[in-house]
Amino acid sequence: MASLEEIKQGRLAKLQILKDRGINPYPARVPRDFPVSFLKTNFDAQVASGDKISVAGRVMALRGQGAILFAVLFDGTDRIQTIIKKDSLPEDVFSLFVDTVDIGDFVSVTGLPALSKTGEKSVIMESWVMASKTLLPLPEKWHGLQDTDERYRKRYLDFLMDEDLRGLIIKKSKFWESVRTFLKENDFIEVETPTLEVTTGGAEANPFKTHHDDYDMDVFLRISVGELWQKRLMAGGFSRTFEIGRVYRNEGSSPDHTQEFTNLEFYASFMDYIEGIHFTEELIKYTAKETFGTMDFSTRGHSFSLEGNWPKLSYVDVVKEKTGIDVLTASASEMEDKLKELGVKYEGNNKERLTDTLWKYCRKQIAGPVWLVDVPKIVSPLSKSKEDNPEVTERVQLILAGSEMTNGFSELNDPLDQKERFENQKKLLEGGDKEAMMSDYEFVEMLEYGMPPTFGFGMGERLFAFLADKPLRELQAFPLMRPKSD
Repeated sequence: MASLEEIKQGRLAKLQILKDRGINPYPARVPRDFPVSFLKTNFDAQVASGDKISVAGRVMALRGQGAILFAVLFDGTDRIQTIIKKDSLPEDVFSLFVDTVDIGDFVSVTGLPALSKTGEKSVIMESWVMASKTLLPLPEKWHGLQDTDERYRKRYLDFLMDEDLRGLIIKKSKFWESVRTFLKENDFIEVETPTLEVTTGGAEANPFKTHHDDYDMDVFLRISVGELWQKRLMAGGFSRTFEIGRVYRNEGSSPDHTQEFTNLEFYASFMDYIEGIHFTEELIKYTAKETFGTMDFSTRGHSFSLEGNWPKLSYVDVVKEKTGIDVLTASASEMEDKLKELGVKYEGNNKERLTDTLWKYCRKQIAGPVWLVDVPKIVSPLSKSKEDNPEVTERVQLILAGSEMTNGFSELNDPLDQKERFENQKKLLEGGDKEAMMSDYEFVEMLEYGMPPTFGFGMGERLFAFLADKPLRELQAFPLMRPKSD
């Protein structure tokens, strides 16, 4: 078997043949009348017209010898076979194709559309043009790229050789487009908010820090899709807003955690907590149906249907049922003892972090879909407390396959309460908790001017990954990689 370098040298020789013939192997334009998908959809009409047509694409297969060759072209929309007959082409046209074209090359073919003897839609070549000569071979068809690191580094080849993976990226686009359509049909406007912030807000996560040279100050990449900014829009007289954008969290990597991902956040003034639950349930059902064409899913060892009304579970009741701990009354030491008993690793010994760790242990046992409600105030620094029990909040999260998929709540609009919660988060930060929320006192000032009752909601591409039953990292078109060592 020839080495990669030997293959490259052979292709360089073919490249030189083209150049010696005065042919540009990398032209800016080549004959192409329409995409291959259009040709195949309208094939009978094109045959009946009797007109020559031009198509272009990458050579994905090349077979035959002697007087007849068959090449399969793929242009990103579909595949079409082209038939190259020696006796119907000028000798130099046929021989140049044989001498210079390899699998992987991009070519343009002009000829008559016709069915082959086996009934396959084809183009009978009358002329051809090299569109882009390749110097390295494509991966072997049946095995593709086997090494995960290599697949992620050469993602373009991974997509090219794996039609299912390419289809998932297309579905992901459909997922977000369905979300956008639903919200716009319900009177939301799409907005853009800053990705560089002086203080990060809207979530508890360790941010990426960078430096603004002109202002000579440190700034952070956002960890939420403009939560505190969109709430400023509510104060500014906008009724319903949303943003779909990238967020960044300087945290660990796993199949379902990445440092950069896409999230949605929307905010609706005068939408209450109960209305928000019903609205987001309809949003998710609509999006799932539009994207996947079904409401029945299996993922991460769980099977579930999104049909019907989703039940509600109390955060406090679930933890108490599964661990015996009442997170509203238990001390930090009691929580630590229980986590040690359960064999659960944890970081930080403050009650907020311990409460969250206990919940995550319990969450893994829930298949869903269920709405998690009555989330404690201590782990909800931006949500409004319930009037009948101020220790829990009007916060709701969708649980699927043991994981949190969404987050929504009646937004806190009491400036005094918000300031106090920011002060508590500040103490956690000063105590070494990297995931505690930064304080934003300009946001508190906005609340002093007044923000209407508002329901806010967020969800990310993790929901898509779970519905597709694929790791989140696999669905990133180009996941972050360490530089390749020499």
